[in-house]
Amino acid sequence: MFRRKPIDQIDEKAPGESGGLAKTLGLWQLTAIGVGAIIGAGVFSLAGEVANGTAGPGVLFSFLIAGIASAAAAFSYAEFAGLIPKAGSAYTYGYAVLGEIVGWFIGWDLLLEYIAIVAVVAIGISGYFNFFLGSVGIDMPLWMMGAPGTEPEGVPDGSYKINLFAALLCLLIAFMLTRGVKNAARFETFFVALKVAIVLVIIFVGVFFIDTANYSPFLPYGVGGTFAGAAVVFFAVFGYDAMSTAAEESKDAQRHMPKAIILSLVISMVLYVLACLVLTGMQKYTEIDPEAGFAVAFQANGLGWLANLIAIGAVISILTVMFTFMLGATRVWFAMSRDGLLPKWFAKTDRKHNVPVRVTWIAGIVSAVLAGLLPIGEAAALTNIGILSAFVVVCIAVIVLRYRRPELPRTFRTPGMPVVPIIGVLFSLWLISFLDWHTWLRFAAWLLVGLVIYFVYSYRNSNLNRPDAVPETKS
Repeated sequence: MFRRKPIDQIDEKAPGESGGLAKTLGLWQLTAIGVGAIIGAGVFSLAGEVANGTAGPGVLFSFLIAGIASAAAAFSYAEFAGLIPKAGSAYTYGYAVLGEIVGWFIGWDLLLEYIAIVAVVAIGISGYFNFFLGSVGIDMPLWMMGAPGTEPEGVPDGSYKINLFAALLCLLIAFMLTRGVKNAARFETFFVALKVAIVLVIIFVGVFFIDTANYSPFLPYGVGGTFAGAAVVFFAVFGYDAMSTAAEESKDAQRHMPKAIILSLVISMVLYVLACLVLTGMQKYTEIDPEAGFAVAFQANGLGWLANLIAIGAVISILTVMFTFMLGATRVWFAMSRDGLLPKWFAKTDRKHNVPVRVTWIAGIVSAVLAGLLPIGEAAALTNIGILSAFVVVCIAVIVLRYRRPELPRTFRTPGMPVVPIIGVLFSLWLISFLDWHTWLRFAAWLLVGLVIYFVYSYRNSNLNRPDAVPETKS
């Protein structure tokens, strides 16, 4: 179970392995994919929520703390991305360093987490979409407005049958990914640039409406409130993990992937901090709207037109998050299938576009079903714990490999070894401790299913179980 895929051979095709992925992504396209996943709910939702009830103006410290903790994991990802430029991210790193069973569990876990994130984001977009249609006087049939049981006050129970827009959006993202990662990345890059431009407009216009009196008191909930806020916004400062699954599609992964991971986090953190300063300066923290902080703040200052622009920016920002996490789900699935841990039928790539079309459509359909039939709370409960578990594995693995194979050529080296990765481990475990028992129960049930599949199918069909395979088993 703890046999390891030799790092020296990891860039070679295993016997019977399907073709690789097309190398089309440059540095800035990779960075755009990372920024597209990181900047989203953090600016348009979480900043207002945390400022209002948890940290006050100190929300910017919450983002800085979460960013520093996330950077500890990001450095570990960057070292691995330069060393092992293959699809799969945390799954591949865990497989190569800690053993097949560890890689399997992380890969199996990320499949659920990434697909669930896509569904959650689609549900969030559909809420904005339905609100927009209502504001322009378009009344859609009730049966297609939401998942069963999510009817708001005034709507009879049983009126909702499916969140049709959310489901169709998942299928649309899947379709775009099947057209080839180069074309899909162009779409992502354009919308990320548009999203960043909207955030910059918010910052540069909002700075003229800052009242410094709103910053007092700066820490109304104390230092504890700042750290509690960091636990909430941490989920807005990762995304590079999903981006790193596209390493195999980078033109020069060993040089570009580490840079793209660090750049995407730095760009996002700068924008987060500046946006928080503007938000808490424009309104007293007690008056900030928890759900639409920036839109309400600008509206309160007589800038209704900009409030509408912000609403559009929120939708765009969420759309790019969907793209990155569905990309991540399909690349992890592809990597696991190519390694023989799942049927190789899934690893078949399209001859024209060189993308795993089969797994892309399956991921799109599954996320569409979740988005169409589950309330956002239940879908969201499937996320978070898996991402943090992946962070723990990657941070531990980078320490182990540094001491086991110090001679390997690394294009990026995690600074402050082993302190920085240990910080990443401890912070991730601390955040996991905040999750409720329902989340733990779902997580355990999913891993139990994965354990059965591993021993029934994966262990025997693994490429490392072939007679001609030479797995790495010694330290």
